[in-house]
Amino acid sequence: MSKNDFVLIRGGGDLASGVALRLHRAGIRVLITELAKPLAVRRTVSFAEAVYEGVWEVEGVRARLVEADQVSAALEAGEIPVLIDPDADILLSTFHIPVAVDARLLKTPPHPLPSPTPLHIGLGPGFSAGRDCHAVIETRRSHTLGRVYWEGSTQPDSREPEGDPRRVLRAPADGVVVGLKKIGDHVEEGEAVAVIGEQNPVVSPFAGVLRGLIREGLRVPKGMKIGDVDPRDDPSYCRLVSDKALAIGGGVLEAILSRREIAKALLS
Repeated sequence: MSKNDFVLIRGGGDLASGVALRLHRAGIRVLITELAKPLAVRRTVSFAEAVYEGVWEVEGVRARLVEADQVSAALEAGEIPVLIDPDADILLSTFHIPVAVDARLLKTPPHPLPSPTPLHIGLGPGFSAGRDCHAVIETRRSHTLGRVYWEGSTQPDSREPEGDPRRVLRAPADGVVVGLKKIGDHVEEGEAVAVIGEQNPVVSPFAGVLRGLIREGLRVPKGMKIGDVDPRDDPSYCRLVSDKALAIGGGVLEAILSRREIAKALLS
């Protein structure tokens, strides 16, 4: 395997991290690019946290914040490099990358990559295979979750959270997030889990476990998703990549393996 043969994953949130974890465990080396201030909510299972912490582990797999000249060393150490490179222009100008996966879940048509890759995979709404990527993976929970499409698009964005919509916590006003609870804490109905600014509490809609909470100190706009409450009330779920993320990761793995020459380069 060439030291430069790896899969670029744009975004390090929980679904992107599920993809990274599945590929890593299959023996495919991956690299993640992120924003300077990532906005992940399910932070305990998001490799994006490496941007803030330097090193972050998800299910025993370690990610490390690196510069471009440290990528190869991190890969050789069996780690997942995380690079602050929102537009992917640093990576694509430095390395020959056979596969790029856009896992940012922007749900809008993407801007073209700075330079083309042999296999470009998009996750979810906004992508159309054959138009702005080679393959698109279904991300909506349904009978088609994780399916690979080489033509056309996935299901459109429903603009509604999956499951009970109350579980999603949103900022009641513009301001800086101050956390009152930690991910994995039990919360009661009506209990404040965070405050936006000085006097805008974010309260739990029901009893359960706080499954996700955006990083404290970030400034967020009114209406932005900042947290997630799980009524199953099992804190162990907060440390496990979701079944949805793994299903999407399986779709990405299928797309890669179906291109034999690319798969051979990544796995040989």
